Amino acid sequence: MATVTFDTMKFLEYLKLAGFAESQSKAMTEVYKHAFTEIFEKRDNQAATKTDIAELMLEIERTRRDIAEFKADTIKWVAGLLIAHGAVVVALVNVF
Repeated sequence: MATVTFDTMKFLEYLKLAGFAESQSKAMTEVYKHAFTEIFEKRDNQAATKTDIAELMLEIERTRRDIAEFKADTIKWVAGLLIAHGAVVVALVNVF
């Protein structure tokens, strides 16, 4: 987990200098501190590990093989249909 570096004292002083009351400054400082912590925790939970990347690469390779297999099957079917179509045309020409 990443450590969030947030200088709460400096932030508190900036807010006071900007005219915020002590209680408002403290409340805002806590809100920002919690927000930053939550953002970084979510970001860390979403980071991909080397294992995740390796699994994804395997899945991509499997998908590529499936696509190649489907492509070959499609070519076989289309070629077969073209031959059958040609045979039907030749038969019809001979009949008429």
